[in-house]
Amino acid sequence: MKEKILIIDDEKNICASLTYALEDDYIVFSETNPSKGIEIINNNKINLVLLDLKIGRVDGLDVLREIKDIDSKIVVIMMTAYGTIETSVEAMKNGAYTYLTKPLNIDELVLTIEQALEYQGLFSKVDELNNQLKEKYSYKGIIGKSKEMLKIFELIEKIKDVDVNVLITGESGTGKEVVARAIHYSGKYSREKFVEINCAAIPEGLLESELFGHKKGAFTGADKDKIGKLEYAGKGTILLDEIGDMSLNLQSKLLRVIEQKEFSPIGSNEVIKTEARIIAATNKDLMELIDSNDFRLDLYYRLNVINIKLPPLRHRKGDLPLLFEHFIKLYNDKFGKNVEKLSSEAESLLLKYSYPGNVRELSNIIERAVLLSEDGIITESAIPNEVKINASLDLENISGLTLKAVEKKVIEATLKINKGKRKETAEMLGISERGLRNKIKEYNLK
Repeated sequence: MKEKILIIDDEKNICASLTYALEDDYIVFSETNPSKGIEIINNNKINLVLLDLKIGRVDGLDVLREIKDIDSKIVVIMMTAYGTIETSVEAMKNGAYTYLTKPLNIDELVLTIEQALEYQGLFSKVDELNNQLKEKYSYKGIIGKSKEMLKIFELIEKIKDVDVNVLITGESGTGKEVVARAIHYSGKYSREKFVEINCAAIPEGLLESELFGHKKGAFTGADKDKIGKLEYAGKGTILLDEIGDMSLNLQSKLLRVIEQKEFSPIGSNEVIKTEARIIAATNKDLMELIDSNDFRLDLYYRLNVINIKLPPLRHRKGDLPLLFEHFIKLYNDKFGKNVEKLSSEAESLLLKYSYPGNVRELSNIIERAVLLSEDGIITESAIPNEVKINASLDLENISGLTLKAVEKKVIEATLKINKGKRKETAEMLGISERGLRNKIKEYNLK
């Protein structure tokens, strides 16, 4: 299929002569009105635009920016009789492929168009390969290319269609709920309901009602029948988040549900069968809870048929560039921003940071940075102070130091971040300038 070329020039003779020269090899549109030219772009898959720099009273650079806003992949070749280095540079900055001066040499123009379309084809291939890589290193919203994450992707693929209990463990913020949803929505259960209960957020009495439901009058305040989440889930999946916070009383009732695949609502003798697949998640060490008699060993074994242990983000820093790109795009879309990347200084800080809050914390950091960013780049100034201090200290390597030694390192790092400015350093540390002076003197800092 022939590529489509649009000519936008206020001189009808130029539009006609260029159309004549190119129409044997391309599908050619021409327009003397820039607004109508934009309409053509919106209604057709245009590959390349030949754009005049001066179109009557309209600045071609403004039209160039509008074209790039519509589709950044369209190749634009600028044409002008007013060729200057300044306008050439400005056109390139705004995304023009190249710049030709009138009167045009048709042979040169034809060659330039061929090269430009070849460039566009290569760019599209690179874009396609990048998309393939992104798809390879993501699984239903989970992003990663580290060995640990790729093994988790493989495990999800194996269990997605199997009615088997799953226990997801990992620190807070590692993405346990995201993994649970990936298990549910990637397989045959995807057409069924996904129901989530946070066991830590609901008091014990209410949690039992949430799980099993109740009959009217079963307890004070039960003014009508309530369907429990186990019944509501049907043949779908129920996620018991923060299972380590469930009381021993409820643990024993849950164990019976798992063993017998049935339960009774509170205040009822009715037996209800359940076909829901159970996924449990926790950021606690269940074996420690078992040792302290706060978690049932038999329930642990019932839940832990398949265990997915999510690594903390600090142990898979090779995934950070992918996550940076993912969250920047996410918050660009959310806030209508056009942030392209992190500055080298900002990226260096984020690569060094230890992320105690894991992926959830990274998401919050990038959300804030996208909002504060200017000129399409996230700079160091948009990175939170605690990240800067943490990255400068390398907190993973201060274990075993005395509190005074740690304090000295924190003050040194903060002074370095603020380039020796004591007022800013004191504000960042939350102490007075006088207090900072005393500490600098005590630790013999410069």
